[in-house]
Amino acid sequence: MKKLRPYGQVMELLRRAGLRPTRQRLALARLLFDAGDRHVTAEKLHEEAIEADIPVSLATIYNTLHQFTAAGLLREIIVDAGRSYFDTNTSTHHHFFHEDNGHLEDIPGDKVVVAVLPPAPPGTLVRRVDIVVRLSTKENTTYNQ
Repeated sequence: MKKLRPYGQVMELLRRAGLRPTRQRLALARLLFDAGDRHVTAEKLHEEAIEADIPVSLATIYNTLHQFTAAGLLREIIVDAGRSYFDTNTSTHHHFFHEDNGHLEDIPGDKVVVAVLPPAPPGTLVRRVDIVVRLSTKENTTYNQ
């Protein structure tokens, strides 16, 4: 079992983000943030919670992940319809998505250059640009290259 930071540190993290530090939020935050930068699905975090004897439903996991995302503690990376990862690294960066095994890998923000963006529709502004580069092994590709 990995060593988790004291509840006081996690409680302060949640409070600074404007979230009430409930028992379940504290427990899930410790699982998420004490493992360093990583990408996790709701299902994977649910498995980890069960292994750590944290009684929590999958619905609560989803709600908590979305609350953490809205508070700026996580970034949601949508790789396709119905498949999201939650990233504990909220700095500017992009991702490689390995389609063969579902692995998500960081690309440093300065390694991707977007030369031109179309103007944002009236009344909106661009908040962030997320680039997901999809990878496949050569044997599994149907693209002509």
